[in-house]
Amino acid sequence: MIKDFFLLCAGVDQNLIKKCSNGEQNKYAGIGATVFFTALMATIACSYALFTVFGNIYTAIFFGILWGLLIFNLDRFIVSTFKKRDSKRQEVLQVIPRLLLAMIIAVVISKPLELKIFEKEINQVLLTEKNLMTLDNKTQIAQQFTPEITNIEAEVSALKDEVAAKENEVNNLYETYIAEAEGRKGTKLLGKGPVYKEKREKHDAALKELSQLKTDNNEKIKAKEATITNLVQQQKDTESKTQPIISNFDGLMARINALNKLPWLPSLFIFLLFLAIETAPIFTKLISSKGEYDFKLENEESIVKTWIQQQVHQRNAILKTDIDLNEKVYADLKTEEELYNYKQKMARNLMKLQADSFYKNQQEIL
Repeated sequence: MIKDFFLLCAGVDQNLIKKCSNGEQNKYAGIGATVFFTALMATIACSYALFTVFGNIYTAIFFGILWGLLIFNLDRFIVSTFKKRDSKRQEVLQVIPRLLLAMIIAVVISKPLELKIFEKEINQVLLTEKNLMTLDNKTQIAQQFTPEITNIEAEVSALKDEVAAKENEVNNLYETYIAEAEGRKGTKLLGKGPVYKEKREKHDAALKELSQLKTDNNEKIKAKEATITNLVQQQKDTESKTQPIISNFDGLMARINALNKLPWLPSLFIFLLFLAIETAPIFTKLISSKGEYDFKLENEESIVKTWIQQQVHQRNAILKTDIDLNEKVYADLKTEEELYNYKQKMARNLMKLQADSFYKNQQEIL
């Protein structure tokens, strides 16, 4: 039963192959087995590839089976339509388009399996790329917020410097009127004279201005620091929103690109393996000599071809004979007096009817 199934996969004529020897049947059963297992590998490969895209195992399996059936049909078509010829040149011309199709199928099958085989290495490459993308993302987002934050921090620093400068001014005025009172500077007279009072009043006025400046600038600083805090939070929120995009950067195209960054030699060997599997049935039929099945198939085709040619020739002979008979019959009728008189009578009646019809039409017009 398994042998019959593989013969069905090989696309051979079941009636003919059953009349062949066991060796011939085994040869084509092996070809059919190759076709079947290639389609099975295509199903697995496509299911995995689609699972990386959709993340749903049932959808992946469903479309994977459809893809496997498509590959099965293509391989079966390639094998079944390749026929042994008397000329090797004709066989090679048959092989070339089938080899191209087989190479395309081998690439399509091998690539998803490579993704699965080198999954750990691909994950490592993707992790490195994600880390770099995260850093680049943070840098780009920071470039959006940093200039504004820097400007506001500079404004805060300027407000603090303004307060500090005013404090230095007040301290200097304080030192001035104390030195005047102690007689160390100014008039150098000990005691609180008019000059002392003047400098004290100037200090008190500056101290009042300092108090007001601190109050005003503290309010401005709080508002600007709140703005900075808000901008920093916006920056963090933006990073949080964009991070899932980077985290999900592991789709089919990303994995293929990551695979291309790995050493190419292992991938080449896997591709060559599937190419060998895919082209094995074709090369088997190419290098093998004509077998029992090939001769029987050629005989069946010859019988059908001869029968069709006979039918076409017979129909052409019948047509030629019928044309000759018709020409002879009509040639004989040309000289028959009775037929001439009858047609003359009918033509006379027809012309009378035409004249009557013309006369009635003219009467209606008038």
